[in-house]
Amino acid sequence: MENNSYVAMQERGIITTPTFEVVENIHDTNIEKHPNFIEGPSHEISMEELTYRNIIPTFSDNSLSISHQKFIETTRKAAEVIFGQGNITTAETRCSHPIIGRVPSAQHKKASELRDDEKTIFYQRLAWIAQITTMTSSINGQPISLTIGGTRSYHEDKLYTRQNPQHFRIFIGFRVRVCSNMMLTTDGISDTLLCMTEADIFQKAFELFNRFNDVKEKTLYDLEALNNTWISQEQFCKIIGRLRLYQALPNIKQKQLPQILLGDSVVNAATKEYIKNPNFGIRENSDGSISCWQLMNLLNEAVKNSYSDLWIERNANCTTFATGIANALNGTDDSYSWFLN
Repeated sequence: MENNSYVAMQERGIITTPTFEVVENIHDTNIEKHPNFIEGPSHEISMEELTYRNIIPTFSDNSLSISHQKFIETTRKAAEVIFGQGNITTAETRCSHPIIGRVPSAQHKKASELRDDEKTIFYQRLAWIAQITTMTSSINGQPISLTIGGTRSYHEDKLYTRQNPQHFRIFIGFRVRVCSNMMLTTDGISDTLLCMTEADIFQKAFELFNRFNDVKEKTLYDLEALNNTWISQEQFCKIIGRLRLYQALPNIKQKQLPQILLGDSVVNAATKEYIKNPNFGIRENSDGSISCWQLMNLLNEAVKNSYSDLWIERNANCTTFATGIANALNGTDDSYSWFLN
């Protein structure tokens, strides 16, 4: 649905603007009960550990790279300008791919003999999110909250050369708090930002958050509208089969279809979740039908095992795919009709 159509329907009273509410202590009261927003080969790490225990890599000319913690702090500051200071929760942070070293004085020691103060470490990959406490709502009776976050991986930066722009990814979108699924749309993502300084990160994060703030109600409405389009069990099986077939198509055939970033492992996981997921799978004594809202979240749950540097674009692809299927079923856009034939 185009934005001007959305506004016109609001004015005619056909739809209402989604409402947001303030939920105090959203982080402290809920996060311990939820699974991780991303899984895969990663583990939770605190900001304190990032700040005081991890070294900061340098370029070959000994100039500092932008640390993980500065990336998080700077992006959160940009969000506070848009959404208000004190309205952003502390970051949930996960890292992977540790690079382990030792101080020069311990170079001849066995690994088993090293003391903690003689070990050095930094993590190549980072993913983090933080919630905006003043922007919560619900879809299908499930609480959601507006969330910011980002990922980065040092393997994309040429640390072996003189200082050069570093790669970052930032996003803003809605998170289903009952399962910690992110629902990202392409207008809420800045993929592969090239930044030399923290000021560059702040500026680009501010621009993204400011743009999304203007369309957050429409985005929420579009996500909520997925509840109104249903997929039969037979159609779901066709979708799964077509997703498998897509992977085997020649490149020239794939280019004639919408881009799909969901490989066999994601399709397998989503199929299993269709049967057993308590929040988005088939209900007991049902005929096997699910809504496009459920389809999107089954796929979102499946991509949480991706590497952090691939997770954002795959997550957004889940939302795009579910929306495309809904449009094909409703007859408003046949771009994704091949997956239903």
